[in-house]
Amino acid sequence: MVLSARLWMPIMEATRMRSEKYPSELLEQAVDAISSLPGVGEKSALRLALHLLRQPVDNVRHFTDSIRNLRENVKYCRTCMMISDEGECSICRDMSRDHNTVCVVENVRDVMSIESTGQYHGVYHVLGGKISPIDGIGPSDINIVQLRSRIEALASAAASPEQVEVIFALSGDVEGETTAFYIYRQISPFGVRISSLARGLGFGDGLEYADQLTLGRSIVNRQIFKPR
Repeated sequence: MVLSARLWMPIMEATRMRSEKYPSELLEQAVDAISSLPGVGEKSALRLALHLLRQPVDNVRHFTDSIRNLRENVKYCRTCMMISDEGECSICRDMSRDHNTVCVVENVRDVMSIESTGQYHGVYHVLGGKISPIDGIGPSDINIVQLRSRIEALASAAASPEQVEVIFALSGDVEGETTAFYIYRQISPFGVRISSLARGLGFGDGLEYADQLTLGRSIVNRQIFKPR
């Protein structure tokens, strides 16, 4: 279909104005790339691009190499799905931790938040998301099957299934509650203890927004999970 002049001219004009906005196509490409990051607008991207332009070439090369190495070489722990430099993360390799206590979190940032409190000494399981039908995310899209197999194995190996504890450290929004309830139904037949963080966080707040004291208390004062 051929666009009429009335429709085509505004598009051409917008393209012309954008090309005139930047003195260099290379700068424009850099701004476009940086502004694709979450939370970074065009003005912030331009400021960062100009900052990089003022840096020594070796510094910029080190920066870009670090990003590329992260994307190409990072691994996921075969046990807990945490990001790692090796096949198993440092937390899962640490035999001084309680491997019968598994804290279920949504993402890597949640692990970092809990670790910063110094109040938790068990291990983790990173789901990589939450069940959200609106967003098209179902149970098979996150690491629930792996968690179920892991808890079943721990329960079978323990002298008593009650020696194994699963802690839900998920947000209190609808998606978090839905995910917790689904996992509860999957693992409750194994007879393990199932608990959740004491609620000191606002509805829908992620763990990353909680201060260390509040989050630490929520871990210490965790409660038996009661499905609603």
